[in-house]
Order: sequence, then structure tokens, then C-alpha cells
Amino acid sequence: MAALTNAIVLEKLIAKFGEGILSHEEPYGMLTIVADKNINVEILKFLFDDETLQFQFMTDLCGIHYPNQALALGVIYHLHSLQNNVRVRFKFFVSKAEPTIATATTVFATANWQERETFDFYGIVFEGHPDLRRILNVDSMEVFPLRKEYPLEDPNRIDKKDSLFGR
Repeated sequence: MAALTNAIVLEKLIAKFGEGILSHEEPYGMLTIVADKNINVEILKFLFDDETLQFQFMTDLCGIHYPNQALALGVIYHLHSLQNNVRVRFKFFVSKAEPTIATATTVFATANWQERETFDFYGIVFEGHPDLRRILNVDSMEVFPLRKEYPLEDPNRIDKKDSLFGR
């Protein structure tokens, strides 16, 4: 059996999902794919079940926020095929007006807490999640602290003036 390569993974995904694969690149040798958010669970399930690919370990799931893009919010999945020792990264983008995507808990049980954390910090709603509620911040919090919507420093602070530091 030949070693699994990024080209083989990409070829199988394009053959199965076609137009649902929006773009791809290989930064630092890791296949990174941007795909349609409406087929995220189908892609994850295909990667998990395929006998050749066997991406059965989800290393990480996290949120991202690119405030200057039309689809500003996104979810990143890092998957690892332990049998083939190959890793892939998937990005699915959602709009800020409707930040929803299907839950991956039906494929990876470990997605449960990671989706809760992403909801807590970015406000991305995972439809079908068994217990989507805040996990680290207080329940009464109305903002999502990791969105890039807030100034990095309080402009009213006087101890941060450059003149006080000889600048």
C-alpha cells in the first residue's frame, strides 16, 4: 500500500464533494482546505469512515475571526490519521449575521467541549449540539471576548502615554 499523501487526500475530497471544496493550500506541508459550511459534517464523516484516509482523531477545533472579510467568523478543525501519520486542516466560514454551523459531535465526541469553548469566545452556534452553553465565561456575559471588536487597550488610561516612557 502506498503512503498517503496530501495529493491523494485532496483528490478523494474533490471527487466526493466537488464544488463544496472552495480552496486549498499547503502551508508548511499541511493540507489546508476551505470548504462550504453546509457540508462540514459530511466531510468529517467521510474522512473518518474512508478505509484509505482514516482521519479518526480530531486534534483541535477552534474559532477564528477575520473582521475585514465578508464571512468574518470561522471554525477550524485539525484532524490526524494515526494509521497514516498524516494531518489536515479544515476551515469553514460563517457570516457574523448568522454564525451557525452543524455540530461535529456526531462524528467526534471530543468536539463537545471544544465547540462549547468556540461558542463561548466567538459566538458561533453549533446546531444540534447536545449542551451548547458557556463553558469558561460567566453565563450573564453578553459579548464574545475573542472577536476582534474591541480596542486592545483602554484609550482612557493615562499610565500608557508614550511621553511617560521617553517616546
